Amino acid sequence: MASLLLLLLLALSGPGTSLFSPGSGRLLPYDLLYADGVRAYFARDWPRAAELLQRALHSYSQLLVARRGCQGRCREEAGFAGPLAAPSWETRFFDRILQRAECLGECLGRRLGSEPSLHRASREIQEDFEQREPYNYLQVALFQLKKLDEAVSAAHTFFVANPQHLQMREDMEKYQRMAGVKLESFRDLQATLYWEAYETGVQQYNVEEYLQAAVKLEESLEEVLLALEDCRALCEGPQEDGTEEEMQPGLYEAITAHYIQVLKCRQHCVLEVATKPGRVSATDDFIPSHLDLLQFAYDQVGNQALAAECAASYLLFYPSDELMLEKMKRYQAELGEEASMTAREDPWTPDELIPGSLKQKHRENREKQRLENLDVGEQEQRGPFTFEGITVAMDSHQLNGSQRVVFDRVLTDSECKDILRLAKAAGGMGDGYRGRQSPHTPHERFEGLTVLKALQLAQDGIVNWRDATLLLHASEKSRKIVESYFTPGKRLHFSFTHLVCRTAVEGDQDGRMDLSHPVHADNCLLDPEGKECWREPPAYMYRDFSGILYLNDDFHGGDLFFTEVDAVTVTAQVRPKCGKLVAFSSGRENPHGIWAVTHGRRCAIALWYTLSPEHAEQERMEAEDLMRQGDMEQELSHTDVEEHMGTDHSGGASPEPPVPKGRARSTSQRRTSGSESGQQPQKLRARDEF
Repeated sequence: MASLLLLLLLALSGPGTSLFSPGSGRLLPYDLLYADGVRAYFARDWPRAAELLQRALHSYSQLLVARRGCQGRCREEAGFAGPLAAPSWETRFFDRILQRAECLGECLGRRLGSEPSLHRASREIQEDFEQREPYNYLQVALFQLKKLDEAVSAAHTFFVANPQHLQMREDMEKYQRMAGVKLESFRDLQATLYWEAYETGVQQYNVEEYLQAAVKLEESLEEVLLALEDCRALCEGPQEDGTEEEMQPGLYEAITAHYIQVLKCRQHCVLEVATKPGRVSATDDFIPSHLDLLQFAYDQVGNQALAAECAASYLLFYPSDELMLEKMKRYQAELGEEASMTAREDPWTPDELIPGSLKQKHRENREKQRLENLDVGEQEQRGPFTFEGITVAMDSHQLNGSQRVVFDRVLTDSECKDILRLAKAAGGMGDGYRGRQSPHTPHERFEGLTVLKALQLAQDGIVNWRDATLLLHASEKSRKIVESYFTPGKRLHFSFTHLVCRTAVEGDQDGRMDLSHPVHADNCLLDPEGKECWREPPAYMYRDFSGILYLNDDFHGGDLFFTEVDAVTVTAQVRPKCGKLVAFSSGRENPHGIWAVTHGRRCAIALWYTLSPEHAEQERMEAEDLMRQGDMEQELSHTDVEEHMGTDHSGGASPEPPVPKGRARSTSQRRTSGSESGQQPQKLRARDEF
């Protein structure tokens, strides 16, 4: 829909139409500038594209400034103070409404230099600007103009708000490796001041620099409240189109519907200011958490008066919070009964700042804080490892991290060759990567095979039955090893199992700067800039542990590496080898990626596990049923052969019974896709393959 509207705007503006009005003082509509800029982009007119896209972004920014300013000014001028006499309340009420509307029209016309209605773009175009889409076009245009630092800034600005955009992720990795790119060029051109202050304050708080933390948190809180006020000012815009009705609403019905829309928008602003660009979910208790951290910081530096003020303000949000009530009693005892215990006089009402759904989560989050502060070392306590012939080659300490381990000799050379034969025989008949042959890089071809698909191919006689069942046995052996090491006494369930091969595309490796798989975590969305990992959709939040069982090493590149949360600092590296199993916890403590495969074919069995039985891999259960059924039929077939042929006294081997094939399958068994039986989020998120 957005693309159709954009094409329409392109057609209307015409090839010879100039959208510039130098010296006129008139702000041109950002949607028309954007349309003309995109047309120049596709015409490869890079100077014009860069100029128009920058003007479109500037126009959009100035329009928001004008609307915020005029809303505030006209609210004060129109005023609603004073009693409204009963007989004339309607006339006096609408008189002030009309005054305010007239003021808004005049103010916006003066600031914009044109009719305000010209700046009402479609919802689709607005969403493009809200999601920073123009910066995606702009960075390419600037790169073509050899304005490298400006291109990097535009790319970074887009990537901050769209961290799951695979193409931009590759572009950012290329920029990071380019000679001559300045580190300071990686800046967010639309950065929100309070996020930087908040994250700095939290970091200082965590290292017990409480005085510096208080300064930054106060700065953040002030900016957050200003941002909230700005957001709410923009809520008083045009009414959004709803569903078509047979009859147009009356005066009061129309006013009510629009006013309810405004109220909902104002309430949503609470979530909007608490949602960092690029994130799906708002930070829980964002505004109250400032007060919580501030009261503790002030208490630690000896300023109990300010600590008590912050505690009293926090209790306006959560009056029954037991921890804070206990602190208030202590402050009162220390400061004396006569001391002031009043909350701050800030221009907000707590009930407006916390939607009901977030209040319900408050108790739950307090308990989570306690659990998350458990020492990581306690989580790694385990009994002796007793698998015969299998050795622990590297533990967490040797891998410079936590909850990481490397095992050797999980498979024999013969078993690796059999599974590699299965991968080669299946070839392009596997599920690939949700239908994509080059999901992470155009320089490599990707092939994937699920356990169910392997058994189905074996059932049809396309691949060897024993090779297919070996895939199941090898992955089950790996599960038992990981379970014994990390969760003794707790059952680990398969979340997903995938036989994965990556092949370097010949003649396409010169000057390559990308990775075989970008750095990521397996159960959260990695945010290298904020040094966080967000457990929210579309991440597979139910994954608890991950594993990679390697099958070969006759290729160049392709090593697994772990990093810090910044996705840049490499902490450990593992070279693949037949029978080597790498296992680790799936969270923020273990970001990982794969160096480019520049020659040959790299194959491994990728494994994910969960402690939640409700998220167990359904396709695997079907594959195991199919394997048991096939093994039984093989035994019956073997018995029938012996009964038919009698005992062989010649000492020769009996003919091998045929591989079972041609049995009827259930609908679910006929599936050939690699889906996780409906468990996968439906958003644009590919599997995290190793």
